[in-house]
Amino acid sequence: MKLYYSPGVCSLSPHIVAREIGLPIELEKVDTKTKKTETGRDFLAINPKGYVPVLELDNGEVLTEGPAIVQYLGDLKPGNTVVPANGTFARVRLQEMLGYINSEIHKTYSPLFHAETPEETRAERKAYLHKRYEPLDGILGKQPWLLGDTFTAADAYLFVVTRWAKGAKVDLSDLHALAAFQERVAARPAVQAAMAEEGLIKHKAAA
Repeated sequence: MKLYYSPGVCSLSPHIVAREIGLPIELEKVDTKTKKTETGRDFLAINPKGYVPVLELDNGEVLTEGPAIVQYLGDLKPGNTVVPANGTFARVRLQEMLGYINSEIHKTYSPLFHAETPEETRAERKAYLHKRYEPLDGILGKQPWLLGDTFTAADAYLFVVTRWAKGAKVDLSDLHALAAFQERVAARPAVQAAMAEEGLIKHKAAA
């Protein structure tokens, strides 16, 4: 399988999940501006939506959308704790949290990455983001991970999108549980390995 990615964007989430469950995948970097892959392929021919992540399966099938990809990866390794088994209520809880992060946090960042976005819109989006982070901070103040005592794909996803806050100038400094959570995730060997492979950090820990 091949994961098409761009360093540090939402494709880092399935990359982390693959490493956490010990599933080997090939990586191919995508230039999101030119829509070319590092081997010269036309990325729009692979995914007409024009964005990562994309998982290309061995049979040629192409899977898009991060929440779908992480669940597919998890199902390839039955018994792992990162993606609870299909049919369990824990899996439904995972889907619930992935949906929340996807719709309420991930996409809210989008206008903040465009220079033409008016300041009034930026201020509104930042306030909205903070409001949507508050329930998650409350959860993380009571337990180490979003779904309890076990790290899951939802934690990987939240970690990735929350890394964007600094560059987008979103002030989350009062959300102390969230800050501690970010440090816990960043310290995980699989996370460090994925980030190192994408060139986001220098040190590469064993995973």
